Amino acid sequence: MENLDKLIGELLKLPTETPWVEFKHNNYDPKTIGQNISALANSATLQEKNCAYMLWGIDDETREVVGTDYNLQTLKKGNQEIESWLRLLLSKNADFEFHSVHIGEMNVGVLIINSAVNQTVTFEKMDYIRVGSYTKKLNEFPALQAQLWDRIRNSKFEERYAKLDLSISEALSFLDSYVYFYTRNVPQPTDIDGIAHFLIEEGVLVRQDNGLYSITNLGAILLAKRLDDFPRLSRKAIRTVQYGGNNRLDMLKENIVETGYVVGFEQLIKYVEALIPTHELVKSALREKESAYPILAIREAIANALIHQDFSITGAGPIIEIFQNRIEITNPGTPLVDIKRIIDNPPKSRNEKLASLMRRLRICEELGTGWDKIVLTCELMQLPAPKIGLYQESTRVTLFAEIPFSNISADDRYWACYLHACIKHVQGEQLTNSSLRERFGLKESSSGSISRLIKDAVDRHFIKPLDPKTAPRYMRYIPIWA
Repeated sequence: MENLDKLIGELLKLPTETPWVEFKHNNYDPKTIGQNISALANSATLQEKNCAYMLWGIDDETREVVGTDYNLQTLKKGNQEIESWLRLLLSKNADFEFHSVHIGEMNVGVLIINSAVNQTVTFEKMDYIRVGSYTKKLNEFPALQAQLWDRIRNSKFEERYAKLDLSISEALSFLDSYVYFYTRNVPQPTDIDGIAHFLIEEGVLVRQDNGLYSITNLGAILLAKRLDDFPRLSRKAIRTVQYGGNNRLDMLKENIVETGYVVGFEQLIKYVEALIPTHELVKSALREKESAYPILAIREAIANALIHQDFSITGAGPIIEIFQNRIEITNPGTPLVDIKRIIDNPPKSRNEKLASLMRRLRICEELGTGWDKIVLTCELMQLPAPKIGLYQESTRVTLFAEIPFSNISADDRYWACYLHACIKHVQGEQLTNSSLRERFGLKESSSGSISRLIKDAVDRHFIKPLDPKTAPRYMRYIPIWA
């Protein structure tokens, strides 16, 4: 990290230890460090600070730089590196970095701890807080606990700072402002102040009280020229992996998008499109290539993964995995809406500002129609229905290549039937035996098989008859919730 010596100089000017700064000499007790990380992260949020700090090699009373005998990055707890040990026992939203810097001839250890996001930071499932210069259990101070949770509820990832204390020219040097104006189809101002005006209005830049500027997480994650310039966000880079078969044994290619999401999005889509198989068709005596997957569905699924990810889960970012028979798109975090109502529900995101700016920059669709397009385009190509898998801390969307109807599992048939009913319902229509046959690309001779599928889907409460008294051959169906 740059300017660590300047950071230490500013922290040494503080009159006493604050709730967000802790000075130590050589005390590297792992459990104490874990408790202090929890306490300092929570206290930073309570004090509306972006970061908290622990410094080793500083005399607590005199603020004299006395140096430390150890390097936190090389210390171990048993046979395990102390950082790995701490991350196992801290909550997933704990985000911190170890650094070492020489002040004169003295070595100073610096632990930079990001403020608590989305929930309190816990150590061994207990949350702590700083009271004066002491670390205490948070539940012992109900008033502070209530204030902290109020701060957390009102704190937004997009508004926090990714880089601080920059001149306007320094701030713009980290961002690709050309992409912003190009995608918005707005002429780029010729002067720095004009560019800054737009980016400040968007919340990409913030002017600080000291006249310098900060780049917000919103600006960095979308418009960074290099995500590596923002260490806490670099782990949120989009990763694409291609495999040789239908499992993860044979990795063929790997690519990491090193820029912000908006800057690298179109190139990412082209890269994924180049990796997926194509079919050669003959139309009007001309040979044309057709992708095995609808590109619009891939685009929308990737955009959804970026928008709806949970940024408080550290060490994990969006990943696109390409197999021979499917594409899996995984993001940290789980949806805020019931996946069975993902088509008809109004859009809801934990990152509203990010979603709004990505829509204005034409990366994703307005009005929450992304999943409608994913399902419709898969239906038009008569592919299996896209599947949503929920895990403890992640969501995975799977797009399947062409599979014969007879090879589609029963559960996947029910899900396809349900999604078809949902799409028909939002269009003011209903599912019928004929429409479902067409959806799967089956002939009229398969009416009996589709009738059995519909009956099973009704029995399993995926769909229901629009009018149960209608004659069987004229029966129409709607989603179970309609």
